[in-house]
Amino acid sequence: MLGLPGVFLLLQAVISVHTELVAVPVTVTDRRGRHVDGLTQQDFRVFEDGRPQPITVFHNGEEPITIGLIVDRSGSMRDYAEAMQVVVTSLLRSIGPNDELFAIGFNDDVSFALPEERPFTHDTREVEVALFAIPAEGRTALYDGVAQGLEHADHGATGRNVLIVVSDGADNGSRETYEHVLALARRSQTVIYAIGGLGRSPDPDMENTGLLKRLCRDSGGVAYFPRSAKQLADAAIRVGRDIRAQYTLGFMPETRSDARVFRRIEVKVSAAGHKRVQVRTRSGYVVEP
Repeated sequence: MLGLPGVFLLLQAVISVHTELVAVPVTVTDRRGRHVDGLTQQDFRVFEDGRPQPITVFHNGEEPITIGLIVDRSGSMRDYAEAMQVVVTSLLRSIGPNDELFAIGFNDDVSFALPEERPFTHDTREVEVALFAIPAEGRTALYDGVAQGLEHADHGATGRNVLIVVSDGADNGSRETYEHVLALARRSQTVIYAIGGLGRSPDPDMENTGLLKRLCRDSGGVAYFPRSAKQLADAAIRVGRDIRAQYTLGFMPETRSDARVFRRIEVKVSAAGHKRVQVRTRSGYVVEP
């Protein structure tokens, strides 16, 4: 617990800044995990290395989002076709009419669902059909899929990026390492969510389960591991609600004489009517030379 009494701060990951504006995605929930809606700019305070910063940009979740579905199409998915259909369909229902969408399937290789000349779309049905046209075969190159998704999301036009990773298991076929993918995530403003297991009962101590949780947490997102069909649908609904309820704060970084590359961010929230709130965001950003 940090900062003001009754305010919990979960401060993760790193934002890499290539422009002057520092964007900070923030999710605020109450003690029961319900989103706290209706907050205003005056309810937030942002600190850079302990110094308060004026908030120059504030969005309350209504703006369009660039959303990438990163979907497992390995051979094992043949046994989970129905579960995958439930998750993908539920996720696509949360897409707003002004959101831009792309999709990637991964097995031994990484395949973009949309044609190269049209990298984004607003048509959810087109994405669904194209994703399931990728054969379910080969191994699970999950890290390769996430790495390609992070790079592709940067070409989006909305300024808010989200990746949603859907897989039945752990990585066993990537060329990229987890360390490289984590570094990419920490130099991105993309929030990562994951729905893993797809009805299996994952070992919470399994290394790959922990790594996927860390990757999501460090970006400001969440990883879910549902064990039943109902939990699958519920997890997809939670992800859809979370990305719609997210606040975005922006501030102009200080011009400082020190050579410090990493600058720590803290966000504090005062929410009237809530004794305790939980704030999920990143922990800082990297100043690029």
